[in-house]
Amino acid sequence: MMRTRGFKATLAAACALLGAAFLPAAQAQTPASPTLDAVRARGQLVCGIHTGVAGFALPDSRGVWQGLDVELCRGLAAAIFNDPAKLRLVPLSSSTRFTALGSGEIDVLFRTSTMTMLRDTTLGLRHSVTYFYDGHGFLVRSDAKIQRVAELRGSTICLIQGTTNEQVTADYFRSIGAPFQPVVFERIDQAAAALQAGRCDAFGSDASQLAATRSSLAHPAEWTVLPERFSKEPYGAYVRRGDDNWLDIVRWYTTALIEAEEQGVTRANAEQQRQGSTNANTRRLLGVTPELGQSLKLDALWAYNAIRTVGNYGEIYERTMGPETPVGLPRGPNELWNKGGLLYALPMR
Repeated sequence: MMRTRGFKATLAAACALLGAAFLPAAQAQTPASPTLDAVRARGQLVCGIHTGVAGFALPDSRGVWQGLDVELCRGLAAAIFNDPAKLRLVPLSSSTRFTALGSGEIDVLFRTSTMTMLRDTTLGLRHSVTYFYDGHGFLVRSDAKIQRVAELRGSTICLIQGTTNEQVTADYFRSIGAPFQPVVFERIDQAAAALQAGRCDAFGSDASQLAATRSSLAHPAEWTVLPERFSKEPYGAYVRRGDDNWLDIVRWYTTALIEAEEQGVTRANAEQQRQGSTNANTRRLLGVTPELGQSLKLDALWAYNAIRTVGNYGEIYERTMGPETPVGLPRGPNELWNKGGLLYALPMR
């Protein structure tokens, strides 16, 4: 009899554990986020951005910051507060960005930051998900008639301190046994000025930033971004290690903007889609059913509020760096996966 009661108790405990494993996501218990708690208590999201590069983060003629990374910060503030104005932008150099995040000066870093293994494993930080695909290239004078980077043997090359571009450039010239002279700057505008003044024969950086730099020069047509690429530079937002709920929020917020483009949800039609769509994925995304927001400890309309504020990923890209902007950068690898690009929204269910 004692054995029977023991067996029943063990079976009941096992069933309880098994049942818990299949609880709906909305009922799952996840640890609280100290970062989210601090953001809410402060009433403001603090977001790290670039000190100034067209297309990603640059003040306009009125002094208002514009660009892809800036829009991602605004959208995240809208997802948390339903108010993009509850945001403070902190411009950071390449050499100070990760220190600022690790010390708690900012809550999240959206700043043209390549996702690499050593950054993810040694800095006490975590990257979320790729939101922009790029590659290292070189900007040269068109009248120099340079066709290939190997022709820059012995040249002086402008680089930005604290970036992967320093290492990529050194690795390439070492691989072909060619000397070069690096000239290192803290900011892109400093490198651009040196390039235009003739202090450097080329500027080595990610192709998107080279296109942005070219658009800011006095005579953009006099400059050429060489077609070769020497690295993979996937940009991702960074957060501090150890706050899983905050990592989830940043990851799935970014994914939601890509998912919105996949589903055809735009800033203009989000309300109509929320009211009338019968697509289960769209209804989840826009908070008609609340489980996604609940799993992140956010309002059910978190993604809807972000999309209504900044639009889907494609809308953001086109107005910040697309072909109709001064940067004029075709989407290329930053097109959706079903249109020949690399952007792919993980399933939001």
